[in-house]
Amino acid sequence: MAAAARATVLLVEDEPAQRELLAYNLAAEGYDVLTASQGEEALTLVGEQAPDIVVLDWMMPRVSGLEVCRRLKARSATRDVPVLMLSARSDEVDMVRGLETGADDYVAKPYALAELMARIRALLRRTRPATVGQVLEWDDIRLDPETHRVFRGETPIKLGPTEFRLLATFLERPGRVWSREQLLDRVWGREIYVESRTVDVHVGRLRKALAHAGGADPIRTVRGAGYALG
Repeated sequence: MAAAARATVLLVEDEPAQRELLAYNLAAEGYDVLTASQGEEALTLVGEQAPDIVVLDWMMPRVSGLEVCRRLKARSATRDVPVLMLSARSDEVDMVRGLETGADDYVAKPYALAELMARIRALLRRTRPATVGQVLEWDDIRLDPETHRVFRGETPIKLGPTEFRLLATFLERPGRVWSREQLLDRVWGREIYVESRTVDVHVGRLRKALAHAGGADPIRTVRGAGYALG
C-alpha cells in the first residue's frame, strides 16, 4: 500500500484474542489500525480521529455494534465512513437488520481472513480509492498512488509528499468542499499539530505545480468554507 495514502481502520472487537489477531493482520496489510474493546470507546475514538473504515463486532456489552453503527450513520461527520459488521449471527434476518441500520457490508463469523481483507479493500475502493492503489483521474489530471506519479495531460508534475496527499484527497471527491480542519485531519493527521493556515501554504504550492503544467487552476477557493477540486 502506498505510504502516501495509508488508510486508517478502526477495529471494534471485545474479544481480546480476536482483536489482537485482526489488528496484527490489518497492520500487516499496510493499514494504520485503531482498536476499541467496547462501543463507547469506539465512539470516543471516532470523535478524536475519523477513520477511513470501521470493522465492527455486533455482539458487545453495554453499547452493541448495531447501536454504534446507528450513531455513526446519524452523524454528518461520520455518515460516509463505511462500516463492515462482524457477527456470529448468520441468519438472513440478522444480516438484513445490520444492513438496514446502516452497515455497508456484513461478514458472518467464522470467516476466512482473506475474504475479510477483500471486503475491506472493496469498501475502501469506493470511498478511499487512493488507499488501495487505484489511479485517480479528473479532467486532465492523473495520479497514480502506486508509482507516486502525477500527470497533467502528458506533462509529469513533481509534488512533495504533502501536496501529493492533498491532491489525492481532492481527486477522491471532486467537487466536495473541504474545510481547513478536514484537510488537516486527512492529510496531516490529528496526532500532528500544525496551524490551519498551513493548509493555505500547501494548497498554494499545489496550485503552482499544477499551473506549471499548463491549463486553468482546477482548485476552487470557497470563501469561509475551504477548498474544492472543480
